[in-house]
Amino acid sequence: MSRTVAPSAPLTRIQPSAVLAVLKPVTWFAPIWAFACGAISSIPAMPAEADGARLFLDVALGLVLAGPLLCGASQAVNDWFDRHVDAINEPHRPIPSGRLPGRSGLAVAILWTALSLLVAACLGPIVFAAAALGCAFSWAYSAPPFRLKRDGWLGNASVAISYEGLAWMTGAALVAQGLPSVETLLLAALYSLGAHGIMTLNDFKSVKGDRQFGIMSLPARYGVALASRIACWVMAAPQIVVVGLLLSWDETLAGAIVAALLIGQGTLMRRFLKDPEAEAIRYNATGTGLYVLGMMVAAVALGVGS
Repeated sequence: MSRTVAPSAPLTRIQPSAVLAVLKPVTWFAPIWAFACGAISSIPAMPAEADGARLFLDVALGLVLAGPLLCGASQAVNDWFDRHVDAINEPHRPIPSGRLPGRSGLAVAILWTALSLLVAACLGPIVFAAAALGCAFSWAYSAPPFRLKRDGWLGNASVAISYEGLAWMTGAALVAQGLPSVETLLLAALYSLGAHGIMTLNDFKSVKGDRQFGIMSLPARYGVALASRIACWVMAAPQIVVVGLLLSWDETLAGAIVAALLIGQGTLMRRFLKDPEAEAIRYNATGTGLYVLGMMVAAVALGVGS
């Protein structure tokens, strides 16, 4: 008597393109840029006996750590813990669409976090400590019980600190081969604070959805009009302080350039404030560009001087 054997279900394989999609390469620029700013700002603190070739390789590895590894890990973590929301809002994403089946999305998040910490450990204790703090922020931002993203102040602060402040400090520490100078730490803190406003720009497109799922982004909490003004002031105020610091450090040219870039942002902000929901994406592509140019100008002023 013959037995009928049911055909086995085809194995669902993890697609490399799906793994890359959850790592979101488009988000890597911000921490890479901040890391580069930190490295440049610490050139005067570089030890005279430093091995130039080794330092170059370490900085190159640090850029990979800041972007593809740490930032990529944070994006993978966020995609996993947002998979239920994405199933409604963005069903094409790798996890809800099934391109990363089962718990493979979680596995990517864990493995990429572990790889990030392993690479950071190779770059010294200060870099490792900064990377570990960044990883802690990324998991606390997305994962319960903390899920900081539910609060617009805390969530945006954790991202801004990780993507700007910690990345800047890590680059600076790597070049200085020790703790960065007070001046570069001040710039890292100020530009990290301003980045909180940049994070808020991403929240104007999803106000209704955020309110529905209990995510109190600043636009969802305070309304679009007030939140847009808060975002602009949070972006502008630290840059005003940066201009003052540069002038006090006799970096007059750099201070003037950062001030001019801030004036340009102010002009764009006026348009943004008229219709924040429609203009947030445009401002993110234009005003944010002027913001990060100012970061590099300030970093070069510290690292090379006027």
